[in-house]
Amino acid sequence: MSRRGGDFVNKYEVMFIAKPLEDVEVDPIAEFVSNLITKNNGNVTKVDRWGKRHLAYPVKKQADGNYVLISFEAEPEIIKEIDRVMKIQDNILKHLIVKVEE
Repeated sequence: MSRRGGDFVNKYEVMFIAKPLEDVEVDPIAEFVSNLITKNNGNVTKVDRWGKRHLAYPVKKQADGNYVLISFEAEPEIIKEIDRVMKIQDNILKHLIVKVEE
């Protein structure tokens, strides 16, 4: 946990699975999530695209998905807002936000 502007900032990772689109179509989705974090005073440290993979079970009638992992730093209060906005995105099949212990 580090301090920024008097508030505590934690390290997080958000893993999401986008619809099985072409790689160039996944970039705007990753950019959207990065911008969402930045707009909420977070700091994106790394965006890692894992590419298209077969899912263990169908999610929203999809058998494949594009995996993206974004590492970021943020205040704990903004996590709920990021989670809420990601839930209503049609191109995101599933996501998970976890706090990274140092």
